[in-house]
Amino acid sequence: MPRRTFLKVCAAAAAAGLTACGKTQAAAALPELTVGSDNYPPFIYLNNDSTPTGIDVDIATEAFARIGYAVRFEIIDWEQKTNLVESGAIDCIWSCFSMDGREQLYRWVGPYMVSRQVVAVNADSGIETLADLAGKTMMVQSTTKPEEIFLAGTDPRIPQFGELLSAEDRSVQYAMLNCGYVDAIAAHEAAILRYMQDCNANFRILEEPLLVTGIGVAFALNDTRGLDEKLTETFAAMRADGTMKQIVGKYLPDPEKYLEVDALEP
Repeated sequence: MPRRTFLKVCAAAAAAGLTACGKTQAAAALPELTVGSDNYPPFIYLNNDSTPTGIDVDIATEAFARIGYAVRFEIIDWEQKTNLVESGAIDCIWSCFSMDGREQLYRWVGPYMVSRQVVAVNADSGIETLADLAGKTMMVQSTTKPEEIFLAGTDPRIPQFGELLSAEDRSVQYAMLNCGYVDAIAAHEAAILRYMQDCNANFRILEEPLLVTGIGVAFALNDTRGLDEKLTETFAAMRADGTMKQIVGKYLPDPEKYLEVDALEP
């Protein structure tokens, strides 16, 4: 099992002001649901007007409006997400949230998109494969799927790291890699690509993924309101009428490949 060092980073600044109501006055009058999220471009982030935007924001706003709700996004302590949804402090967890290995922990809606969990290194790094990570320093966001995979130590493709660093704030890993303080990071491929685009970062993504998984919306197991069932039906309608493809295409090239959820292994 790799040695893990935990870096506690305050994300309060990122949380400030990250709330959203409906797009219109009419939507604001609807009953409101609170979505617990992380700041995770291109799925959820603040635009230049400090308004929440992104794939998950657009999908949630449209889907909940179709079933009669407005939505408010709230940045949460990601490590407390399960406690928050079970206590009713938030209505659901929605932030590029991988379903793999968590199927029995929540009432799931999805998968609505496919995501690749990947490793990224600096472009001039000599690391070409997962095997080349032996003895290297890896950084991940805490309580994410890459951290879970690395701590489990059961994937024969993954060697022993020199050190595994974890941070609460996802953005820290990009800065650490960019400055050469770590050898590699692991996260959702779409998020890494978006950072590379926005910040002109000279990273390289390893060809072999850690995991190809579906992402979904998580409700508490004790939530009996039926919102998960209504949202499942709405997602099917949004796929059929092209809304899902249109939304994903606003933020990512080749949106079809991110919507091939039927190809995921059961």
